Amino acid sequence: MSAVEHIQGVTTHTRRGSIRNAFRYSVDFVLLEPEADQPKPYLLGRNRFNLAVVYDRDHGGVIANGDGAAWARRVLRGQGLNTAALRILLLTQPRWLGYGFNPVSFWLAYDGEALRAVIAEVSTPFNDRHSYLCHAADFAPISRDTKLHKAKRLHVSPYQEIKGGYDFRFDIRADQIAIQILHRNGEEGLMATLSGQRRTASTAGLLRAALRRPLGGMRTMALIHWQALILKLKGATYRTRPSPPTQEVS
Repeated sequence: MSAVEHIQGVTTHTRRGSIRNAFRYSVDFVLLEPEADQPKPYLLGRNRFNLAVVYDRDHGGVIANGDGAAWARRVLRGQGLNTAALRILLLTQPRWLGYGFNPVSFWLAYDGEALRAVIAEVSTPFNDRHSYLCHAADFAPISRDTKLHKAKRLHVSPYQEIKGGYDFRFDIRADQIAIQILHRNGEEGLMATLSGQRRTASTAGLLRAALRRPLGGMRTMALIHWQALILKLKGATYRTRPSPPTQEVS
């Protein structure tokens, strides 16, 4: 059985249009199979406190009250996909010392070696969540060249409108991942990427990550507010938070 993996990755955001901005930060993700008893390092917990931990309740449904992989299977079955033979993986940032915030996590649905679907689980500092089910026609395998479009439904940033849509690309290889999300809204828009090497998670690797990027999710939240301040100083228009969509998945 494969072990839990640690992706010491890089995320970039490039805003285009009348107010331009760009940043690049290092980030730590784990890739695990929540329904399997996978080998994992001593300092990575599953549903119990540790230096780094992944809780099922943090994913799959309402924030802090999720249903984990069972939710992902229900979503996929609801769209007509036979989930009996599927292997469900979760790509996410773990909580560090009990605190976590994930702007986006990804549920990867595999049929053998074929990636059939991805659920992009988007969460906001406003404590809202909406998920985007990405798949090709008839759930054909998703390759690195597959572009999947979804209309934008969730208010993510107070400096962006809920208009336009996302183009998703998933390049998931045996040794690395590269995910690209392009928000298109006329002349405005945003390109976000996540990339990194896939390695077996280790205690030494988690310790190094904790030293390089202390406090994990708190750091993520602080950087979000820092970038929001930069946009405000550049003159971006602030928009109040509308009601989130009642539909959980689109």
